[in-house]
Amino acid sequence: MEHDIEKIGKAILDAAITVHKALGPGLLESAYKIALEHELTLRGFGVRREVPVQLVYKGVNAGKGFRMDMLVNDLVIVEAKAVQELHPIDLSQLLTHLRLYDRRLGYLINFNVTLFKDGFKRVVNNWHYQNT
Repeated sequence: MEHDIEKIGKAILDAAITVHKALGPGLLESAYKIALEHELTLRGFGVRREVPVQLVYKGVNAGKGFRMDMLVNDLVIVEAKAVQELHPIDLSQLLTHLRLYDRRLGYLINFNVTLFKDGFKRVVNNWHYQNT
């Protein structure tokens, strides 16, 4: 499974670069999400957008108060932004989704940058609910 996750991760990076090259910075976040979903689908990946994440606190269901932007092949989470700069809260949001959905790998992508490398972060969740 680790090999699958890394393969998906490389495809996400490549697809995001393709979208950024084609569209450039300056569009709404929703445009990048649609384009990235389409690019990944063209490459044969299963993509779900706006996936609800359930929060359970000490056995109490607190509802589905979170939505992750994208889940690729049910393994890798993508949070896509189109902001002037990423903030620590953006990283915290992705880490929270990784923990609550019990996934290991996620990507935080800001498409509103001139150089794509300045807007791409790979995030690994080393803490899993299943392992505690």
